[in-house]
Amino acid sequence: MDGNGRWAQQKGKKRVFGHKSGVESVRSTVTSARKLGVKALTLFAFSSENWLRPEEEVSVLMELFMLVLNREVKRLHKNDIRFQVIGDVSRFSDKLQEKIRAAETLTKENQGMVLSIAANYGGRWDIAHAAKQLAEKALKNEISIEDIDETSLDSFTSLADMPDLDLMIRTGGDHRISNFLLWQSAYAEFYFTDVLWPDFDEGQLNQAIEVFTQRERRFGKTGEQVKQK
Repeated sequence: MDGNGRWAQQKGKKRVFGHKSGVESVRSTVTSARKLGVKALTLFAFSSENWLRPEEEVSVLMELFMLVLNREVKRLHKNDIRFQVIGDVSRFSDKLQEKIRAAETLTKENQGMVLSIAANYGGRWDIAHAAKQLAEKALKNEISIEDIDETSLDSFTSLADMPDLDLMIRTGGDHRISNFLLWQSAYAEFYFTDVLWPDFDEGQLNQAIEVFTQRERRFGKTGEQVKQK
């Protein structure tokens, strides 16, 4: 969800104004994805590198996170959406961690869609964290070294219980994935748009999915093999 700060600056506002406006795009995207039948939606809200931003901006982002949890979780629950946070939440305040746990508990049985918010998340952290858990099991002789493979590592990643990642959308004009879902994006399709996040709406999401549906996904096979199947 890139471009909040630049969107605000283009309007002569402080960057934090863009983050607040971006919350509306979150609501719109979640609603639209649910309507389209998307089963798993992951939003990159705060990377492990974002702590390097100005203190005021980080503080506002934490306040917004708390505000959204207070306002939106009941709506998610009403619409049968399961909410979860992926990332190292230990750096957040005790109060914010408590709110996250409460939201996850309230919605844990919902089946309509899973909304994952990546907060204090990094793709390299995700892989390293999974590897550490595997190593600990090996040291305890709960698994052997021979048991460690792609499948076992995948089972300890943040989205282990989610479907394979199909489509990654990045707003804001940059053509990189900035340490997001590195493991999961192995065969994902990428869609980059110049639209800044606060301007990303249902129409923009529909356009991204329309482009995705026209892609030929070969997964290592030839185009002829895919067509035959």
